[in-house]
Amino acid sequence: MTPETASESPAPPEPASPFPPIRSVPVTAPFGWLALGWADLRHAPAASLTYGAVFALMGWLIALVFRHAYEYTSALSAGFLLLGPFLATGLYDISRRLQRGQRVRFSDTMSAWRANLGAFSLFALVLTIIMLVWARASLVTFALFFSSGMPTLKSFVEQVVTVEHIDFLLTYFAVGALFAAIVFAVSVVSVPMMLDRGTDTIVAALTSVRALFANFLPLVLWALLIVIVIAAGFATFFIGLVIAAPVIGHATWHAYKALVAEGVRDGSAVARAPSAE
Repeated sequence: MTPETASESPAPPEPASPFPPIRSVPVTAPFGWLALGWADLRHAPAASLTYGAVFALMGWLIALVFRHAYEYTSALSAGFLLLGPFLATGLYDISRRLQRGQRVRFSDTMSAWRANLGAFSLFALVLTIIMLVWARASLVTFALFFSSGMPTLKSFVEQVVTVEHIDFLLTYFAVGALFAAIVFAVSVVSVPMMLDRGTDTIVAALTSVRALFANFLPLVLWALLIVIVIAAGFATFFIGLVIAAPVIGHATWHAYKALVAEGVRDGSAVARAPSAE
């Protein structure tokens, strides 16, 4: 081969990016995700409501521990955060099976997490670490504003929720909002993506962050809807979580399918969302 021929040889193709394209969705898309989540609940009520009952039981247990031994609440909450992604995969698997026209049985969805155990485990650990840092930041906030000592549990509302401590409330909720935003950013599509594509934790979390920045207003609305629906479940002493948790879980699957396109990313990082799933 002459030097001229060698110089004319095509360059080897660049390796494909592990990151899939992100679609752009309309601001009102989250309402459609909720509607699809409700439809999935209606099509697979037995399996969906079983998961909802588990989430409700988790809420009751936390409330019970907080009332009688509140010093163990953080440890219990951390344990539930470790368990949460594994429970969520069951709800996502229900929606995936419904989309594929497959039969849905609760027993089949219980082991969906095994398909990507390493990624789910690492993600659960990351959520737990964030929660523990959040708890430490909350204690620091208390220490900064209450130099005479921590308010007692009994008189917490009387000591804290007053006009006198409005600066503490603003700071406390600002810190909480920061950590909640971090959790939402890395988790909005990551767990269903790990289930559906076998993606590792880092790629899934970064894809989730990319989806948030590419669809900021729709996903801010989605976060508000999640808070409203879950808060309604809490307001009924967790009974409402039997329905609220599976609806949000199924809707999250449809959010993932709407936001994350198939294949790998090419020159265009943001695609247009399809008109219908």
